[in-house]
Amino acid sequence: MKITHPAGCMSQFIKFFGEQIFVLWKFALLRKRILIFSPPPVGVVCYRVYCCCCLANVTLPGVGATAPESKPFFYVNVADIETLDDEVSYVACTTEKIFEQKQDLYDVYVDNQNVKTHLEHLQPLLRVNGADKEKYRRLNDQRQLLMYSQEVDGDCSSCEEDLFILFFMEQNNRIFQILLEVASSQDKTLTADHARSMGLDPQGDRNFLMDLLEVYGFDLMLVIDNPCCP
Repeated sequence: MKITHPAGCMSQFIKFFGEQIFVLWKFALLRKRILIFSPPPVGVVCYRVYCCCCLANVTLPGVGATAPESKPFFYVNVADIETLDDEVSYVACTTEKIFEQKQDLYDVYVDNQNVKTHLEHLQPLLRVNGADKEKYRRLNDQRQLLMYSQEVDGDCSSCEEDLFILFFMEQNNRIFQILLEVASSQDKTLTADHARSMGLDPQGDRNFLMDLLEVYGFDLMLVIDNPCCP
C-alpha cells in the first residue's frame, strides 16, 4: 500500500505512541477493527492509519490465508457507519467523537495516545510488557544508527520509513517462521522458549499468542505455565 505522506510521519508515529506502538502492533497483527480518533485536522491522523497498517506486514508464503484482510479506510464519518458495520477487520480514523459510543463498530479505540478496548478478552493486550520494552529499545537503537550514518556518511539511500517497515516485517516473519516450524514438527507444541525466540514475553503475551494461533489457523498446543495458577 503506497500513499503520499509527509517525510517523518513514521518518526512522529513512534514518538507519539512510544512503547504503546507494540500494543497497536499486536492488534494490527490480530486483524482487529481499529478506529483512531483525533481532533481536526484529519491529515495527521490519516497518516497514523498508514503507519498502523505497516505494522502487520508479513512476507512468508502461505501465512495469512485464513486471516481476514485488514482494510485501511483512512477517514470515516457517520455516513460510513453501515460500511464499517459489515467489516471484520479494518484500520480507520475519524474526527467525530460520536464513534466512541458505537462500540459494536470497533474492537480497539485509539483516542490520541489512549489505546483502549471494551472487549474483556483483549484487555490483557493493552499492557506493555518487558519484551515490548526491549523491542522498543531495539527500534530506537536502529533509528539512532540510521540518523548517525546519514549525518556522518551523508548516506541518504535508506530512510526511516524503510527501517520502520523492515523492523516490523522481520519481527512478524520471525514469529510466523517459528510457528510454521512448530506446525511441521511431530509434537506441535509451542513452549515458553519458542515465545522468547519470537521476541515475545511467554507470560505477558500468552493471550496474544493464543489469539494469533486462532486467527492464522495454526493447530498447535500452547504449553506455557501460568504463574498465577498452581
